[in-house]
Amino acid sequence: MPSVPNPLRLAIRAVGLALARLGAIDRDRAVRTTELAWPRIVTGLARMSKNAVDVAMVGVAVGTAAVAGVGFAGPFWGLAFAIGGGVAGGTIALVSQRYGADARDELGLAVRSSTALVVAMSLPVTLVFWLVPHELVGLLSSNDRAVAYGARYLQVVGLGIPFAGLNLVGSRTLVGADDAYTAMQVRGGGAVANIGLNWLFVFALDWGVAGAALGTVLSNVAATSAFAIGLVYGRAPAIGAFPVRVDPTGRYVDPETIRDLGRIGLPIGARNLVWTVAEFPMLAILDHFGEPTVAAFVIARRIWGLMNTPGWGFGLAASSLVGQALGQNDEATAEAYGREIVRFSVATYAVFAGCIATVAERLVVLFADGATSPEVPIAVSLVYAACVAVVFQGVTAAASGPLDASGDTRVPFASQFLGIFGGSIPLAYLGATTTLGYWGLYLAFLAETTVPAAINYWRFRTNKWKAISESYRPDVAAGDD
Repeated sequence: MPSVPNPLRLAIRAVGLALARLGAIDRDRAVRTTELAWPRIVTGLARMSKNAVDVAMVGVAVGTAAVAGVGFAGPFWGLAFAIGGGVAGGTIALVSQRYGADARDELGLAVRSSTALVVAMSLPVTLVFWLVPHELVGLLSSNDRAVAYGARYLQVVGLGIPFAGLNLVGSRTLVGADDAYTAMQVRGGGAVANIGLNWLFVFALDWGVAGAALGTVLSNVAATSAFAIGLVYGRAPAIGAFPVRVDPTGRYVDPETIRDLGRIGLPIGARNLVWTVAEFPMLAILDHFGEPTVAAFVIARRIWGLMNTPGWGFGLAASSLVGQALGQNDEATAEAYGREIVRFSVATYAVFAGCIATVAERLVVLFADGATSPEVPIAVSLVYAACVAVVFQGVTAAASGPLDASGDTRVPFASQFLGIFGGSIPLAYLGATTTLGYWGLYLAFLAETTVPAAINYWRFRTNKWKAISESYRPDVAAGDD
């Protein structure tokens, strides 16, 4: 991996080294974790910035109703990441263990099977979104203008769902092979291209929400093409060498590999789907507060996405490093990485949240027509609540990494489900129907993160994930026992 004088990399490394000086984590593990985590965090910032810019461009060019409409379409688009993320969660578990054991043929089979599974699962979803977008978005709101904007956005952006899923598989393959930097180049480049395309389509061509959706589709197609070229040929133009090559002519449907992907990935996909599904009742509840509150929530969630990007890095770094150690049958090192990455993650989240809190109002205004827009004060308050709640996400994301790498994926799904449907949604409903008001929304943010943080870390501490991982380790590693 090339040494890049990236300020974010230096900042994250500084946090890790500070923790090492305090004796909280091992210095060498802090450095290696940083090298895997920072490119994923940059990718996350690029992707979430793209999402934020989408909303900001739509808000400035079209108005509050369009922002609400894109928000109503959001949970449907989230299905792409529930589908692709679930399969890709299985991909990184299998790839990291096979990479650690140097079982390259089995690694290629895992990638090809992941590709086939993503395509088979995502194409029907794309078809439904193309045929009945208005009916789907109309389930969430009676605001005709917002529904019309949301339906148009959903119809176009749905074309990108298969490509978004394949991007996740490609990215997780590289991270599992100890190369988050190349994945960052591809997906980060796609995000930058997306912003440029959206500016062209939304402002220059005046295509509104449809232009924002089209930019998302085309950027995902470009990134998928780069991953495909790199994995097949071992390098991609303007990107460089890839750490692994995958023979595209091999088997794509291997029953045993598909079953492993399903057993590992289904709970991960369900975990991703929890928030996507939860957005439906959440947006319906917010609709009772009125259009400004819906727009404010959409803005706050976009900013939340920026603050949540350390989880992209530390969760996947934990999955990769723990998985590689398990592939070598080194359970002690796997546990040490898992424990220390949780501490590293929480400290980094705290720094991110503190930075966002200091500029919350200025950030929110960027998404609105102006500082006097009705959604601005509501969004600012929600962002402050998110700054507190997101720190606990550092535990949730990092503790789920070792569980995902080992195949112990059911508990993180259950914890996310309880946090959302046992805490966040009921609190938001109480806010909409009682004098609790906006405090219900603030507490909803907190419940969303504290419940899964407690459960995931408890599960990690039980060490049951080590035994579970044995059934997924490659034959090479199993033979070393």
